[in-house]
Amino acid sequence: MAKDFKTVWNNCLETIRKSISPQSFKTWFEPIVPIRLDSSSLTIQVPNKFFYEWLEEHYVAVLRMSIKKELGMAAKLQYQYPSAQGNAVPKKDEVRLTNKKQESTSFKGNTATDISEIKNPFVIPGLKRMKVESQVHPSYSFQNFIEGDCNRLARSAGMAVSKNPGGTAFNPLVVYGGVGLGKTHLCHAIGNETLRAFPEKNVLYVSCENFTSQMITAILNGTVNDFVNFYQMIDVLILDDIQFLAKKTKTQEIFFHIFNQLHQNGKQLVLSSDRAPKDLEGIEDRLISRFKWGLTSDLTAPDFETKMAIIASKAIKSGIEIPIGVQEQIAFSIDTNIRDLEGLIVSLAGVSKLTGRTIDQALAQELIARSVNAGVKSLDIDYIAESVCEVMQIEMELLKSKSRKREVVLSRQACMYLSKELTEMSLKEIGHYFGGKDHSTVIYSINTLKDLMDVDPSVKIKIEEIAKKVKATAV
Repeated sequence: MAKDFKTVWNNCLETIRKSISPQSFKTWFEPIVPIRLDSSSLTIQVPNKFFYEWLEEHYVAVLRMSIKKELGMAAKLQYQYPSAQGNAVPKKDEVRLTNKKQESTSFKGNTATDISEIKNPFVIPGLKRMKVESQVHPSYSFQNFIEGDCNRLARSAGMAVSKNPGGTAFNPLVVYGGVGLGKTHLCHAIGNETLRAFPEKNVLYVSCENFTSQMITAILNGTVNDFVNFYQMIDVLILDDIQFLAKKTKTQEIFFHIFNQLHQNGKQLVLSSDRAPKDLEGIEDRLISRFKWGLTSDLTAPDFETKMAIIASKAIKSGIEIPIGVQEQIAFSIDTNIRDLEGLIVSLAGVSKLTGRTIDQALAQELIARSVNAGVKSLDIDYIAESVCEVMQIEMELLKSKSRKREVVLSRQACMYLSKELTEMSLKEIGHYFGGKDHSTVIYSINTLKDLMDVDPSVKIKIEEIAKKVKATAV
């Protein structure tokens, strides 16, 4: 009885399944659809050209074995994939099923010398290629990364990864937090410590924007395979600001394959983001699930004690002496992030050295006023309302209207909630702003929004975004 194409391919899949890892099978073979069988030639459809090239490059041997087992020594396998317009494009080049030895280029266990054969996206064309330059900044280390309750877990995990890259349960290690809380410092520190302990390893730090730019260049130049192969040779890949992968479908697709290959080969991945993986929007679920495979740790705003330690450390590095009273004054005044704190110390050192002024509370207060409050608006309900309308993208007049549209109601609730949290206004005053609503209505609106924030992360992110905007530009 003649075999049909579905049966032939299903039998091939059973053979392939026994030869590769479950994850590789799910990633590279489950999406394939058999199309037809002509004598001893089986045609299959793959999602895209990149998928076809990957199979050709990495799984020729197992494909050859499975198809010959089903259709004999004369077996042929042909591909087709959708064009950019959605039409199926036949691929005339058949998968190499001859007896000629075919080497797979999975790059598992490559040494640094292999890189000379692959285009390095970090090397300017025309210059001699060399071992991967890590791109990590030498000034960032664990020694000058001040530990506190705000970052202890992330720092400890980073140290563990540096001592045993790819060999811990922290793979990937994902650190997240707001601007200026030390994510980039920690990423570079991991890279530097790994290089110190394992100088033979290829460690690479790259920002997500740089990664995307390189990938676009590779697509334009037809060198996507070189781009992927280069990244698959990295032993410790540190990708900063993964939130910028959002809505970049092709970049996500290629990073997904790089991530899989590195993880399967026991390589270490370190990722940073401005929010937890579960709160990232515009990123495919399959990537989010992989981000959760290892350890996710947040970096929060430093407490008073940690800020005091940072000030003391930065003062020593800047070669200045800051009286304890001034240190406390600065720690109490700067409650935004570490970057602002360090920037103020640099300014303090600069002014003192250039003008000869003594570092005292008067000078500190002067610089605090410049750096923290310069050019800000006063914090009142009008400014909060303007900020809410800007983020929510609604007109100001709708905020005080009787409209019951969801976006208007949500904006109104957000304005009431933030006014209660960020100003000294009474519930009665807030209600009066919205057309004379009584205090019970205001309480109900605030509690409704709190409940919604608990169950809907996207709403919580928006409210936090507005709060940051208001606090960043208000006295």
